[in-house]
Amino acid sequence: MALRLYIETATTNCSVCIADDEEILYFKEENDKNYSHSEKLHVFIKEACETAKITPNDLDAVVVGKGPGSYTGLRIGVSTAKGLCFASDISLIAIETLDILAQSINITEGVIISLLDARRMEVYAAVFNTSYEQVRETKAEIIAEDSFAAYLAQGKVYFVGNGAEKCKDVITHENAVFFDEIYFPSAKHMISLGIDKHHKNETEDVAYFEPYYLKDFVVTKPKKK
Repeated sequence: MALRLYIETATTNCSVCIADDEEILYFKEENDKNYSHSEKLHVFIKEACETAKITPNDLDAVVVGKGPGSYTGLRIGVSTAKGLCFASDISLIAIETLDILAQSINITEGVIISLLDARRMEVYAAVFNTSYEQVRETKAEIIAEDSFAAYLAQGKVYFVGNGAEKCKDVITHENAVFFDEIYFPSAKHMISLGIDKHHKNETEDVAYFEPYYLKDFVVTKPKKK
């Protein structure tokens, strides 16, 4: 039975999980708006291995959230995952952040729209059906009154993620449903996706893999006082 370490750091939520094909052996996450992932991630991983009574060499794969999301969070999560895979000679599996968000809810009709905050009125968004199949590509887009109008006209649309907060006052269609309690992607929602990719041998090249930023990183200079 395969053991996998799951890492999700694409947002302010630092989330770690160890699971096999049947159960979760360790799960911990902490949300910090100051992005203290560099301090917490390695501590969580150490705790995870101690709790599961294993070493990194006992793992069969590391599954990491690849983005889109925070540049800082993604760099820390992906570099940590790559380091573990290289040191222990194990597989690296990557999952899109918006796919992970979609897994956090269950629906029997309509579509799920995963949304991550991307500054001002912009979001990263992807659309999924009831089987969690992506039916529209991931985009960075500005939220407006007519955003996702075609999906809303067809039936229920379930918005999930911290980007959904921007939509509540703008998208007022009767078919719009907002999950206010689910803001961030979590490692515990990566498990089924990680198992599926591992069984299909959909792994990454550890040496060359990079996060999926979606947009170029723009450095801004601080304002002079």
